Amino acid sequence: MSETSKIGRRSLLRGSLAAAAVLPLGGALASCASSGNSGSNNSGSTGTKSADNPFGMAAKSTVDAVIFNGGYGYDYVQFAADIAQKKQAGSTFKVAPSTQIAQQLQPRFVGGNPPDLIDNSGAGQIGFNTILDQLETLDDLFEANNYEGTKIADTLYPGAKNPGTFDGKFVAMNYVLTLYGIWYSDSLFKENGWTPPKTYPELLDLGAKAKAKGKYLFVWGKEAATYYHTMAVDGAIKEGGDEVRLALENLKPNAWSMPQFQGIFKALETMVKNGYFVPGGAGTQFTAAQAKWSNDQQAILYPSGSWIENEMKKATKSGFDMKGVPEPTLTDNPKLPYASLRSAAGEPYIVPSKGKNVAGGKELLRAMLSKDAATNFAKTRLAPTIVKGLVPADGFGSTALQSQTQMLDAAGTNVFDYQVFGLYGMNTDQLVVWNSFLSGQLDAAGLTKGLQQIMDKVRNDPSVKKIPVTK
Repeated sequence: MSETSKIGRRSLLRGSLAAAAVLPLGGALASCASSGNSGSNNSGSTGTKSADNPFGMAAKSTVDAVIFNGGYGYDYVQFAADIAQKKQAGSTFKVAPSTQIAQQLQPRFVGGNPPDLIDNSGAGQIGFNTILDQLETLDDLFEANNYEGTKIADTLYPGAKNPGTFDGKFVAMNYVLTLYGIWYSDSLFKENGWTPPKTYPELLDLGAKAKAKGKYLFVWGKEAATYYHTMAVDGAIKEGGDEVRLALENLKPNAWSMPQFQGIFKALETMVKNGYFVPGGAGTQFTAAQAKWSNDQQAILYPSGSWIENEMKKATKSGFDMKGVPEPTLTDNPKLPYASLRSAAGEPYIVPSKGKNVAGGKELLRAMLSKDAATNFAKTRLAPTIVKGLVPADGFGSTALQSQTQMLDAAGTNVFDYQVFGLYGMNTDQLVVWNSFLSGQLDAAGLTKGLQQIMDKVRNDPSVKKIPVTK
C-alpha cells in the first residue's frame, strides 16, 4: 500500500488528474497544429453578458446538442439541460442521442450547420485533426462562475484542460474522469480461488484454468473489438515506457513491430488459438457480448474503461461484485510499475464555431459543471466527473467505483494517457483489423501489418496536419 492510501478516496480522485498533468507520460503536445477559434463567430450570442449569462446567450433562444449514447447514456445531459432551462427562462435546450457521431454530424460540419454542442465520443468519433479549426476555445467556460457562484476552474481537478488541448488551444471539455483496466467478478474469482493476472503469462495460465471450468477467458463484440487494442497498447506502454508511447503519438514507421507489442500480440494470438475467447464476437453486438461476461459469466475477464459498470448495470448478475485491476504487462519487470494506469478525463464535449447558438452550447456545459448535475452523473453513472469532491468514500455502494479509487491509490503519479487514435480518427479502421484477429482470421503478423498500414496511411497523407508530441 502506497503513502497515498492514507489520503482517502476523495483526495485520491482529486489528485489523479493532477498526476496526469505533471507526469512526463501525460502526452503534452508540441506547438504545430491548426487550432480552434476563440469566439470569432459567436452566432446566436446577441444577449447581454452578465454573471448569470456569462457567454451572452440570446434570450428565448434554442440550443441544439447531440450526445453520444454509449456507456453513460445521454439523459445526464438532459438533466443538466433542465437546470439550464430554468436559469435561461424561455430558452429551449434540445438534447438528442447518437451512436454514430461522425456519420451523422460530419455532413453538418461540411454544410456549415453543426449542432451547438457535441459529445464527440464512441467508435464513430470525428477525428479531431479534421475539425480543430472549426471549434471554439473553451477557456471562457472555465473562467466563468458555476451555478453556485464559484469560478468553475476552482471546482475542477487539476489538469482538466489537458486531454482537450491541441496546439495550446483548449477546444474539448472532457467531462468524465475515466480509467482503463481489466474487470472481473470478485465473487466468481473467490469461489474458484483465482487471482487477477498481472502479466500476459499469468493471463495464459488463467485462460487454461477457466477453460478447465468450462469458461472462456475473454469475450468481445464487433463494435468494441478495439477494447483489446487499448489493453494491448496500455500494456506495451507500461512495459516500454515513453519510448513506446511516443512512437505511437508521432506515427513512427514500424511502431507496431516494437518488441513490447509483438510479445503481447503473440500472447493474444495464443489465446485465440487456444479457444480462450467466446467465439462469434465479430457478429455479436457489443453489449450482448458483454452480457456473456457480466450476466452469463461465460467469460471471466473484460477489458474496458470505467464506464463498464454503468453500461451493464441492467445486465449484471446479482452478487457479481464487479471490480477492476490494472491492465497486465508483458513481463514482471516493466519500465512502469504494474499499478500504472491510463487515466484521464474522457467524453470530449465540443462547441462548433458555426453552430447557431455558440453561447448556448457553452451555457449547457456550464450547467453540466454545476454541483447538482455533476453529482447526479457520479451517483447514477457510478463514475466521477472532472468536478472534484463529489464521490463519497463508499463509492455510492459500488464495488467497481471503490476499486477505481483503489487503483488510482496504487498508481500514485504513474498515470499516463495518449491522444493519437482519437486525434487522427483511426478507430473505425482498427475495428476491422481487430475483429479479424480475434476471430482467428489474422495472426500476430497480420495484426501488426494491418495496424501499421492504418498508421502509415495517416503519416503519409500530406492533407493530414500532424501534431508532434515531445514529452
